Amino acid sequence: MAARPFHLGWFLQGSSVQAWGEPWTGHIGQTWMVPEFFLDMARSLERACFDYVLLEDSSYVGESYQGSTDIYLKNGIAVPRQDPSVVASLMTAVTSRIGIVPTFGTYAYPPYLLARLVATLDQVSQGRIGWNAVTGSSDFAAMNFGLKGMPEHDLRYDMADEYMQVVRELWGSWEPGALIADRASGVLVDTSKVHAVDHEGQFYKTRGPLNSGPCPQGQPVIAQAGGSPRGRQFAAQHADTIVAHTKGIAAMKAYRDDVRARMAASGRDPDTCKVLYLVAPIIGQTEAEAEERKQARLARAREIIPQRLAHLGKVTNIDFGKFDLDQPLGELKTNGHQQTLDQFTAKARDKTLRELMEDYNTTELSVELVGTPDTIAARMAEVMEEVGGDGFLFSLPNVSRRVLAEVEDGLVPALQARGLTRSSYTHKQFRDNLLEF
Repeated sequence: MAARPFHLGWFLQGSSVQAWGEPWTGHIGQTWMVPEFFLDMARSLERACFDYVLLEDSSYVGESYQGSTDIYLKNGIAVPRQDPSVVASLMTAVTSRIGIVPTFGTYAYPPYLLARLVATLDQVSQGRIGWNAVTGSSDFAAMNFGLKGMPEHDLRYDMADEYMQVVRELWGSWEPGALIADRASGVLVDTSKVHAVDHEGQFYKTRGPLNSGPCPQGQPVIAQAGGSPRGRQFAAQHADTIVAHTKGIAAMKAYRDDVRARMAASGRDPDTCKVLYLVAPIIGQTEAEAEERKQARLARAREIIPQRLAHLGKVTNIDFGKFDLDQPLGELKTNGHQQTLDQFTAKARDKTLRELMEDYNTTELSVELVGTPDTIAARMAEVMEEVGGDGFLFSLPNVSRRVLAEVEDGLVPALQARGLTRSSYTHKQFRDNLLEF
């Protein structure tokens, strides 16, 4: 029986400068402003026939750790960050098939502005744009846009539900076939197929129609990373692909079954949404080399616990700098990323903060993948068979051209030889390739 193919994506931290100072990253600390490395990466992943690259983003300098920006600035933790729409447009210009998915927060863009921006990106890429829809989680980010802080967690999703309704109405304000460009009659646009939106809801108001014209895909691909129950419900209603961060095969399968059941309950075909699980493969020419690299990564993680806590605090809005590393954590609550905090504290009982950090998120995201290209490919096949689908989203810290070569020229050929991933693109547009299998 032939293996069922699965999808590949890459969850890319928002700036290559975050890799500065790491081995094999060259002079990225000086050259990052012109994103040539990201363009090389897009070309490489397209050669490897990945479905998409997701550009992670944040819109503020962290200061959750000890109430200061110092550790974030000194160590380049999620800063600097360039506007993802600009980087995305450059990436589409040097590729022709791979999907590019920038992140935009609903709190930062009026719906009309977002709809117009994403529609334009879809046009210039000829139908290869997605949008990673995030509701935001940081009060610091909210303050950068004139807000007092972020709304409560579930309310953010209530607002985002209406936001999605508005932008979809705007993208739909041009019917298929509205742009006729008929030289004989001298008519560019069929006026009967362009409509005002006139949305006035609880949170948003806009008139429409979009003046940018139609999206080549009709509606751009929506990515989402709902982890909490409310986030899962939002993803089930709106997402075409989901970023899933669940640890272990049982949790991966339970997550996928849950969101698919929610989709069916919402009247959607679950097969129209692809769930991709975060992984961070450690590839070696031999098993021994891969294990040596794993141990080196673990050792490095133990050396930079304050930096890692600062990053975790940025995501969860918790100042971990105020806790004793060698004492157990008490109960924590957040208005930030709830799933991230829940996963971190799941093993908190009787463990010190230092011990928790030594265990947390170093070589394993959803499942551990350590070995040669062949053994990792075999393991990925086993995992997909047990989970049910739909693919993997690589999330490797401090990416270098060496890492890209190991994936493009090592792991992907091993996957293709087993019939697990595509060897060429069948379609020109992102959504069609995503729905191919």
